[in-house]
Amino acid sequence: MDQPAESQQPSNSGDTHTVLISHAGATHTFTLPTSATLADLRQEIQNAVSISPAHQKLTAPKLGLLKDDALPITSLPPPPKKVLLIGSSNAAIADVQLAASPAGAALRRFGGTGPIKPATPTHRVDWKKASEESRYSFGGFRVLQHLRGHERSVAYLRRLAADAGIKAVMAKHKFSVGMLSEMDPAEHTTHESRTLGLNRNGGEEILLRLRTDAYDGYRDYRTVRKTLCHELAHNVHGEHDRYFWDLYKVILKGVEEADWQHGGRTLEGYGDGGRVMWEGEEKEREWVEAADRGAWTGGSFVLGSGSSTGGGGGSLEDRRAMAARAAEERAKKQADENSRTA
Repeated sequence: MDQPAESQQPSNSGDTHTVLISHAGATHTFTLPTSATLADLRQEIQNAVSISPAHQKLTAPKLGLLKDDALPITSLPPPPKKVLLIGSSNAAIADVQLAASPAGAALRRFGGTGPIKPATPTHRVDWKKASEESRYSFGGFRVLQHLRGHERSVAYLRRLAADAGIKAVMAKHKFSVGMLSEMDPAEHTTHESRTLGLNRNGGEEILLRLRTDAYDGYRDYRTVRKTLCHELAHNVHGEHDRYFWDLYKVILKGVEEADWQHGGRTLEGYGDGGRVMWEGEEKEREWVEAADRGAWTGGSFVLGSGSSTGGGGGSLEDRRAMAARAAEERAKKQADENSRTA
């Protein structure tokens, strides 16, 4: 069997001294001046096998473990006797240190073997917000399967549930709805009125009128979203009292402000530092006040009769008539108050 190759064993001369070092099955020959010390030998070993002096353990016959670096090199036994070297290379020690570090633990966890690369910045996820949005949401969706195009109704309801404004107010007010459903216009339409939304058992189910009365299309998205805001307020207040309307307006405003696609804008010089206002707010106010006079009943959004079959909330003439009646009533109320205080 072949033996490990050993360096030629030169004899010592008067000016030099040769030492044989055995390490990891190999023999290394070092020839130094007779004036050299153990510290000089350690340096030569580092140059040859990349083991720093601090990690070298040298053991010589009859001398044992060599600790005194000032020991003359001539004190070491000459060939063929060998000095045993025990120690790990600097690279091996660095690998061990890396493995013991937090960075090394992360590297092992992800199956890495090479050097750790700088982390790539990623978008910070607000886990608290994501958890709240998941908790305060809709448990499911129900559409009218017997109607043509019910896939669009599913997409419509999912769009409402994913609406940034709806998600924001549901998390803020801790609203949870068991089922968000499509309402059948035929079951909630009379000659006098049409119901646009319904809240059953304080949030067990919310039904929304998505389709037009003639089943030939879908109602305006923002109008249906306002109806959803109304029904969400019924999660807290069943009656249409002052507390209900205050909450409804807060929810509606929160949805509009959080809507990054169609959100509100701040008007300078309006109040203290400006306030958030959305397009058509004055018309919305008249519309809500008209509804407050009795058009909303029993936890449902019921709009007065009209001939429109288009998108949500009756025809333009219906809304104008309602707004005109609301304005007349406000003027009449103001006149009565003025007469009482005169």
